[in-house]
Amino acid sequence: MSNTEADAAALLCGALVEDDRSTGASRVDVLSAREVPLGGPRAMRVRRTLPQRQRTLIGAWCFADHFGPHRVAASGGMNVPQHPHTGLQTVSWLFSGEIEHRDTLGTHALIRPGQLNLMTGGHGIAHSEVSTPDTTVVHGVQLWVALPGEHRDADRDFQHYVPELTRVDGAGIRVFLGSLAGSTSPVRTFTPLLGAEIVIAPHTTLTLAVDAAFEHGLLVDDGDIRLLDTVLRPAELGYVPRGADTLTMVNASDAPTRTILLGGPPFGEEIVMWWNFIGRSHEDIAKAREDWEASSDRFGEELPGGRLSAPALPNAVLTPRRNPPTR
Repeated sequence: MSNTEADAAALLCGALVEDDRSTGASRVDVLSAREVPLGGPRAMRVRRTLPQRQRTLIGAWCFADHFGPHRVAASGGMNVPQHPHTGLQTVSWLFSGEIEHRDTLGTHALIRPGQLNLMTGGHGIAHSEVSTPDTTVVHGVQLWVALPGEHRDADRDFQHYVPELTRVDGAGIRVFLGSLAGSTSPVRTFTPLLGAEIVIAPHTTLTLAVDAAFEHGLLVDDGDIRLLDTVLRPAELGYVPRGADTLTMVNASDAPTRTILLGGPPFGEEIVMWWNFIGRSHEDIAKAREDWEASSDRFGEELPGGRLSAPALPNAVLTPRRNPPTR
């Protein structure tokens, strides 16, 4: 998915690596989403929880869009033409619908519910995402992972994985990245990560062992969930600093609640994120934009269906926007 905002903000993001273990990792910060259009005359809107002023990164997770359920007949579904990425990996995960993915690595794949599609755009890649003709409702999340400095120019890559359903204490868990509840994903990443869909049955308390070296974020799709002692509502993301070795989630409602759990050790590098590019300086971003607008072979061969143009660069000096210090 592309960040299609016409006036894309330029962010210098950095995760402060602090020791939260002695400050009470039971704290939960609630991050609210903002609505962003994907573009077009009948723009499908998405709910974005990362990045924002309150928090820019959770581990290496640097971008989280949550969309749907959208009826394609009303919203036009997903129709994102060819657009570029640098310095990141995209993680596509659907709850319903089907999306056709094409990229300049030569991949032509269908994104379906319960199936992970992870694309690496280190030095440069481009892709398109379009709802298939038979899709009536599209619903899911699109996530980005920042690549560490030593791998930010990694080769293009695409991985597909279908995780098995693991059942624990009234919850159904699909681990698409990392390890949780005895399930481990084989998908390769450049930093330790956790990514899992967790569906919690009505009137259920779920306690999961997690890596205390990770910070975690729980994104709620539908229903309310109590994470530790904090209630999270649909489209909210609850952040837990590192130091917690268990996470307890309570669904006190009469219906199942679906969530996405993200995690990773604090990302100890500053990154500049603008539009669909991640670099380490303004010059990195300007060069990526120049190459894209010039149809450079950095991003591969053109795909069918047109392409997005990059917004104009901001006329401002980038200033650091770091995660807040531990309280």
